[in-house]
Amino acid sequence: MTDAVDQGGVDVHREGGVAHVEFHHPLSNSLPGKVLSTLAETITQLGKDDEVLVIVLRSAGDRAFCAGASFDELISIDNLDTGKIFFSGFANVINAMRKCPKFIIGRVQGKAVGGGVGLASSVDYCFATKFAAVKLSELAIGIGPFVVGPAVERKIGVSGMNELAIDATEWRTAEWAHMRGLYTDIYDNVDAMDAAIEELVAKLSSSNPEAMAELKKTFWRGTEDWDQLLAERAAISGRLVLSDFTRNAINKFKSKK
Repeated sequence: MTDAVDQGGVDVHREGGVAHVEFHHPLSNSLPGKVLSTLAETITQLGKDDEVLVIVLRSAGDRAFCAGASFDELISIDNLDTGKIFFSGFANVINAMRKCPKFIIGRVQGKAVGGGVGLASSVDYCFATKFAAVKLSELAIGIGPFVVGPAVERKIGVSGMNELAIDATEWRTAEWAHMRGLYTDIYDNVDAMDAAIEELVAKLSSSNPEAMAELKKTFWRGTEDWDQLLAERAAISGRLVLSDFTRNAINKFKSKK
């Protein structure tokens, strides 16, 4: 079997002016560096494509939306540069979504952890099922949600971000995330969610692309320094992942799998 770090990928399916971007990985849609890089590049290129009016971001399967960072890759990091490069992968995806002139609609069918919460926070409108609980587990392994933090805080506020970051081992329900603005709507099942997504993207596909692009700019006003900010945050995570505490915590977690 291919090493977990080399598995996974990103697929794009187009329907008219709608581009469905689906990332996948056999380990609960975790995000190794390869998938992060492809995802950032895919979103950037779709943003430049005049035939694309709306992007729907989704993950494969019907259970977990995203398990966050790849533990196999985290444990392989052995120097500061490699650590910063890995965590910059999350920064690059968030910044690609931020800068993309097209509305990005999120489809969260199941649980989201760490970087997965960051993705859900970086879309412009997020649908979820009632099974889409959230957790920022980074502190539990000795790091912290430094890179995704600005995006999460932008969506759910400082108090919500603090709650997730500090109580790092506890899940918060989809209803909790909905009440705080992370999810705009939640549904009992995937079919109901997909029907609602289809209805919204149909409306957006007939809207003025220029007006949507200008609206996107206003939504993200005040984040112009995020290229530098998220790079600085990636360096913090890249340093902390080298600590004995973090390495021991990751190995202990992996041994339970």
